[in-house]
Amino acid sequence: MIRVLIADDQPLVRRGLALILGPDPEFEVVGEAEDGARAVALARELRPDVVVMDIRMPVLDGVRATEELARTLPDVRVLALSTFDMDEYVVAALRAGAYGFLPKDVSPEELGAAVRIVHAGEAAVAPRLLTRLLSAHVRTPAPVRPAAAAVPSGMTPREREIWQLLATGLDNAEIAAELDISVSTVKNHITGIFGKLGVRDRAQAVIAAYESGLVEAGCGSG
Repeated sequence: MIRVLIADDQPLVRRGLALILGPDPEFEVVGEAEDGARAVALARELRPDVVVMDIRMPVLDGVRATEELARTLPDVRVLALSTFDMDEYVVAALRAGAYGFLPKDVSPEELGAAVRIVHAGEAAVAPRLLTRLLSAHVRTPAPVRPAAAAVPSGMTPREREIWQLLATGLDNAEIAAELDISVSTVKNHITGIFGKLGVRDRAQAVIAAYESGLVEAGCGSG
């Protein structure tokens, strides 16, 4: 069973999310918080597996609450929520340690699937949505040519190539087809890329690609 804490400043939203997740035997809603500070306090007390965290809340916003949880309770995984799918705060939440992001108008099925993905330690962000977000809200160093982008020491040319394709929104199967290699080979390279970048997941690797200048705003696919 996946233990879930819901944090949102709107009671109706909290109740709606609880009603979606509660009846599913795979989930247990262990608590609800009306602001980020309360979310952090309840997470310390209840130790949920996943916190469904609204980004914009009073007292302590969702970004700072996510940062605090990532620092003090790394086993508690955050799924960020926002009313707007192009919210600049989403990028900040992913940087802070959120494992995924959903707009609030998602279907019940999408919410449940995202909680499961985050619980498994994967990034629950659609690649093309992420590239749109970063294109809108992450400034790359200027002027920077992709060939001159900052690449971590020890990263191979093939890893750099896969990192760049990943950052433009391609999934593993699409990267494999583009490079004519197997999906398992792509997965192995991506594991190495994460280690050399010092990032935890795909979302943070994409952010790093934009911030380094490897990928420029506006070049994501979709």
